Amino acid sequence: MAYQHILVATDMSEDCHCVLRKAIELQSSFNSKISLIHVIEPLSMAFGGDVPMDLSLLQEQQNEQAQTRLGELQSQYSQLDTEHCFVRHGQARQEIHQLAEEENCDLIVVGSHGRHGLALLFGSTTSDLLSRAPCDILAVSIRQES
Repeated sequence: MAYQHILVATDMSEDCHCVLRKAIELQSSFNSKISLIHVIEPLSMAFGGDVPMDLSLLQEQQNEQAQTRLGELQSQYSQLDTEHCFVRHGQARQEIHQLAEEENCDLIVVGSHGRHGLALLFGSTTSDLLSRAPCDILAVSIRQES
């Protein structure tokens, strides 16, 4: 099966480079389009709305940092064009699935740390993405250097 449109879901950490390289390798092999998404979860979701302070400044700083990092990635990877790079706000699984449907993506590429122990019990974005995914998902193993 040749994939026509690959969506790379990234946290924009340093680990994202191995995921991007794998996605670009696939894109080159299949001569497909490539898009990138980074999702910023609202701080109110992380704190459950129990923080007695205005989080809008922190949220704005998160957005600015994401846009800066996105620009850096675009300058490093010529395959990423502005029109197909997205920063969304909300729950990661929902936003990634929605964009995959909107853009008619047939493959989502995401990094996986291969967590063990308690991290398995609490889940991860990668395992959450598998639930009702609108297309195939490739989890690229991110190995921590020791």
